[in-house]
Amino acid sequence: MTRHDEHHAPHDGHQQHRHGHAHDHGHGDAGHMDWATMGPLLERGAEVYAPLYRQAAAWLGELAPESGVRRILDVGSGPGVIAGLLAEAFPDAEVVAVDATPELLAQARARAERLGYGGRFDTVEAELPAGFDALGTADLIWAGDSLHHVGDQRAAIAGLGALLRPGGVLALVEGGLPARHLPRDIGMGRPGLEVRLDAANAERFEAMRASLPDATEEVEDWRALLGAAGLEPTGARSFLLDVPAPAPAQVREHLAVNLAHRSSGSEEFLQEDDLAVLARLADPEDPAGVLNRSDVFLLAARTVHTARRR
Repeated sequence: MTRHDEHHAPHDGHQQHRHGHAHDHGHGDAGHMDWATMGPLLERGAEVYAPLYRQAAAWLGELAPESGVRRILDVGSGPGVIAGLLAEAFPDAEVVAVDATPELLAQARARAERLGYGGRFDTVEAELPAGFDALGTADLIWAGDSLHHVGDQRAAIAGLGALLRPGGVLALVEGGLPARHLPRDIGMGRPGLEVRLDAANAERFEAMRASLPDATEEVEDWRALLGAAGLEPTGARSFLLDVPAPAPAQVREHLAVNLAHRSSGSEEFLQEDDLAVLARLADPEDPAGVLNRSDVFLLAARTVHTARRR
């Protein structure tokens, strides 16, 4: 279970990492990835989505157990951007970043020290579901777009729920709406590129799920799955990120990285004309590239499903 800390939507088409953020959904080899380069890119990409997740963290404050939040697990933390937002929202809590990639955990620790919450921040290197026993208990568990990297999602929810202290809350980030960045007609290629990218990403996602150990087909009724794990569902909310055109440089740079990755990893899912357009959009020297366009925006929604241990 690895997320690598971005907005992490299985359907939004971003494929940057073996989690983080955006997902490569099992098509990359994290062990051979250049984390010195990819880590900072994942961190900057996650920061683009920080306003959305800050809203979600504030909402979780309303659901916090009466006894307070003393320990938080961020499962699939990547470079620690969301862990930091949770530390900000719960200033009395210890925050533990959980990830399978040691380079990203080191980056998360450095970020915690830099932003001033290092004294109540810890990391655990673990690949789930095998590593549940290493995590300890918590009052709040955040699992952001990491659950779908586990073959048996029902068992994973039960494993996470068992780590909750009485009254504790489990927050699953799964689903929402595909992110949008470009008009339907961008002046080159066929209109509707992002719709076709969604379809390609759905195929990649299904292939990723099918390749996981103990892959189990499951109706993704998260409320029902949380209830089946013995937890009391406490509601779901979707949070919107709306950055109108012309998007700032940070958003356009984030998009360029994602498009470059997809241009080189979607040959079997997209037609040649769409691949050519992707390459142009990712090219920093192309006047039609996203770094040089005034019509780039960011509109995305993510859904958080919550439940409490009775």
